[in-house]
Amino acid sequence: MTRKIRTRIAPSPTGFLHLGTARTALFSWAFARHFGGDFILRIEDTDEARSTQEAVDQIIAAMKWLDLGYDEGPFYQMQRLDRYREVIASMLEAGTAYHCYCTPAELDEMREAQRARGDKPRYDGRWRPEPGKVLPPVPEGVPPVIRFRNPIDGDVTWDDLVKGPITISNRELDDLVIARPSSVPGQVGTPTYNFCVVVDDLDMQITHVIRGDDHVNNTPRQINILRALGAELPVYGHTPMILGPDGEKLSKRHGAVSVLQYEEGGYLPAAMINYLSRLGWSHGDDEVYSREQLVSWFDGTHLAKSAAQWDAAKLNWVNGQYIKATPDADLAPLVAAQFARRGIAAKADDHLARVCGLFKDRCATTVELADWAQMYFADVSPSAEDLATHVTDAVKPALATLADKLATVEWSKAAIAAAIKETLAAHSLKMPVLAHAARVLVCGRAQTPSLDAVLELFDKESAMKRLRAF
Repeated sequence: MTRKIRTRIAPSPTGFLHLGTARTALFSWAFARHFGGDFILRIEDTDEARSTQEAVDQIIAAMKWLDLGYDEGPFYQMQRLDRYREVIASMLEAGTAYHCYCTPAELDEMREAQRARGDKPRYDGRWRPEPGKVLPPVPEGVPPVIRFRNPIDGDVTWDDLVKGPITISNRELDDLVIARPSSVPGQVGTPTYNFCVVVDDLDMQITHVIRGDDHVNNTPRQINILRALGAELPVYGHTPMILGPDGEKLSKRHGAVSVLQYEEGGYLPAAMINYLSRLGWSHGDDEVYSREQLVSWFDGTHLAKSAAQWDAAKLNWVNGQYIKATPDADLAPLVAAQFARRGIAAKADDHLARVCGLFKDRCATTVELADWAQMYFADVSPSAEDLATHVTDAVKPALATLADKLATVEWSKAAIAAAIKETLAAHSLKMPVLAHAARVLVCGRAQTPSLDAVLELFDKESAMKRLRAF
């Protein structure tokens, strides 16, 4: 291709940006970046009844969180109505579109009769102009739709970037409605999705359309409209859907939720990009790689023909790898944000960074990291079971000794470790017995990293107060 590569993502603001659309955006973005092209954001908001500003804001916020920067846009279809009407007027003049005065009741009757005959329900072309054909008289008071005059003969064939050659007969396609009725006599109503997307792709010089394979049936219609307009066709690539672990369509119970809920759930955007890119694309056996590597590899090949399967455990593993590799100082504000959602105030300072560094190897998300770190910023409530199991009468004298020794030492890991060792020797105890009891009191749980490392990051006064509370 000699033209500059231009891709787009065109979500509808009838809902939030979900995983499938995010993956499509990612593939389109990576493809454009690989070839030094442009990536465009378009908001397809012609469904006025269901489109909301809240959804628009969420889509843009999700794109920002994923760091899928777009070069142009966002463009809004409802701001381009004059352009669509201009193109429709030219098509009416050229005879590639026409007015249809069928009422909804007539269309229902038409389809019922076709079903009764065993035919595929479709528009029968009764208002389609043909040489020598006498059209019905225009009914009074019926606002018309405008239909595209689809070719009757021949096939539509394209070489799909993912699926390979696809051919659909024009006889399978009826005359598509490209503009809805208007309440204003003589005016073209709101154009439909399949028409607007064609004009947008034409005007925005889109060279590659990467989208879900639920759009395969739209593609021959859009190709025919583009040909009617004398336009150069883009390359189409239709990626299979993402399935849940049970092989069914991804649903909310699997994770088909707003992308931004993954931010709240403690996932890193780089990890989400990494994981989403592996759903339907691969580079050998590579599992964890950078955005830069993804861009350098993503040339449109190795896109899977079969559906990808969502695996929450695999996402957690990938996210855990990114958390381990993230500098402690960069994790601190993410954990502070998790605290803020819980009503806990904490500064993203060096202390919180050190806390993150102590626990991050144990965590798959920043929510889990905040769960660990919370002991330093909020009161703990050991369970009755842990207290009964670990803070026994047999260990309480040793806890008192440890508290006395810690009260007099410099608050450092080495000094704390020495005080613990001396206490164990004085009471002839093994480390787990004393450590578990101290952890339950100070940390609210029996299992943590080494006791000296955990205690060192506490404020000494707070740690002593908790240690003596038995």
